[in-house]
Formats: sequence, C-alpha cells, structure tokens
Amino acid sequence: MSEDTAFVDLIRRVRVGDEQASAELVRRYEPAIRIAVRVRLNDPGLRRLFDSMDICQSVLGSFFVRAALGQFELETPDELLKLLVTMARNRLTNHALQEQAARRDYRRTESVPPDSREVADPGPSPSEVVAGKELLQAFRGRLSEEEKQLAEHRALGRSWKEIAAELGGSPDSLRMQLSRAVERVAQEMRLDA
Repeated sequence: MSEDTAFVDLIRRVRVGDEQASAELVRRYEPAIRIAVRVRLNDPGLRRLFDSMDICQSVLGSFFVRAALGQFELETPDELLKLLVTMARNRLTNHALQEQAARRDYRRTESVPPDSREVADPGPSPSEVVAGKELLQAFRGRLSEEEKQLAEHRALGRSWKEIAAELGGSPDSLRMQLSRAVERVAQEMRLDA
C-alpha cells in the first residue's frame, strides 16, 4: 500500500470513528502540533495558564468532530499537518487574547511555582473518550436531517461528486452547505472559543 493510499485510508477510518485510526493520527501528528505551539508560547504568564498539550488536545478534539462530519478534504499528510498547525496557531492566539481581556488578564494573578504542576497522562482518560463521543452526538443532533445525511455520506468517505449524483445538486453547493452547518453548530456549541 502506497503512502498516499495509506493516508487516505487513515482519514477514512478517522471519519467513521475508528479509535485505532484516531490514536494513530494523534501519535503521528501530536508532536508537530506541540512543537508549533511551544515555539509561539513564549510568554511565561501564558505558559503558567496552559501548555502545548492543552492547545493540542483542543485542536485534535475539534479536528475529530469536524473530520467525522466530513468537513475536511485531505489528500496528503502535508495537508493534514498544515491544517493542524494552523488550527493550533489560531487556537493559541484565541486563548491568549481571551486571557488578556481586562477582567481576566493573567498578568494580574500570582505566579505558580513550577514544581506545583501535575503531570498529565499522555493518553485520553475514559471520561475524555466518553465526552468526545457525547460531543460528536450532540454536534450531530444540532444538524438538520439533510445536513446529517451529508455528514454521514462524508463520514463514509464518499466524494462530493458521488454525493451530488445521489442526492442532486452540485458538489460545491453541497460541500458549502455542510461547511456552513458545521461552522454554525461549532459557534452554537462554542467549540471555537
């Protein structure tokens, strides 16, 4: 199996909720995401509030929900890496701006001694796995029946051309319909906050 075929298969398995595929994706891409965050997380005040793992988990959680809904068209590992690093950069910027808001400014708090931090287990806890499944279920519950149908077809790895041939309409209009639905529900659920 070629590298491109293996990657497409990995993304297809992630879309249908295969936990082994999700774990493999995390194993491959988490280090790069964390490095990208660490490079930009140079303010000691922000480093006390969250670290690269916080941002990485947030990005991967958002990615898995959106991938399961078929939002992303990824054909190469480089495209996925670029997407995840961009998401991490944006998430870090959002967190930094939120923490610097007047009433929440992290610079007003006392510093935490470095030895008082707890070390987190690198894998997801059972409650995180359940929470992820519940999040995806709640996300899908906010979609209309037509949007759910589009998401289901994409989760099964069908191309937009195939979906358009079966359901009618143009591939681009269906893709935009699902993309807008995902953005709408993500905002309703405050997933991008």
